[in-house]
Amino acid sequence: MGSTQPEFKNPATTTLLELVKARRTYYGLKAESPISDEAIESIVQDAVLHVPSSFNTQTSRVVLLLKEEHQKLWDIAINIMESLVAAGKVPKEMFETHTKPKLNAFRAAYGTVLFFVDYDSLAAIKEKFAIYADKFDPFALESNAMSQYLVWTALCSEGFGANLQHYSPLIDEQVQKTWNIPASWKLDAQLVFGTPASEPSEKTFQPIEDRYKVFGK
Repeated sequence: MGSTQPEFKNPATTTLLELVKARRTYYGLKAESPISDEAIESIVQDAVLHVPSSFNTQTSRVVLLLKEEHQKLWDIAINIMESLVAAGKVPKEMFETHTKPKLNAFRAAYGTVLFFVDYDSLAAIKEKFAIYADKFDPFALESNAMSQYLVWTALCSEGFGANLQHYSPLIDEQVQKTWNIPASWKLDAQLVFGTPASEPSEKTFQPIEDRYKVFGK
């Protein structure tokens, strides 16, 4: 593949692609923020409003947890894992040496964005377009994933580090009760963010020639 840098019509395209390249997974995070809580809210709200969804179904739901509310989430996860250890479902040594330190690292961050999908809201459109009925749930997940990626990239652009976690279904019931989440909202992912306290690991790539083809050039 050629290595010559293309010239884009809009300079913002270069900026956008540089932000995409700069987004990384940070596990070492501090409970500090380089921007205001209102600015964080603006990022999350814009993702909810403007990320596309199939047939404009708008199935993504998002909850932003900051400071003590964020800590409460990871206390829930720690308590649930401890109960699994007590029940003999998780080895105690693995929990103490691996799982608990990881959960405490998430707790040490500034906030968590909870991403949900409201599958119940798809009932009418599944009936209207029955031929696609089995596709709408995967479409909803795709839209939700775009929201996760946009928020992650935007937060990194503002000086945060972040990592994406998936502790469903272990924490779902307690999350629903603690923050009065509607039953139709199904938790998909948790984006943990804070000021970076360590560097991300090296990023590696499979050969682009094995992953990309172009025709008609």
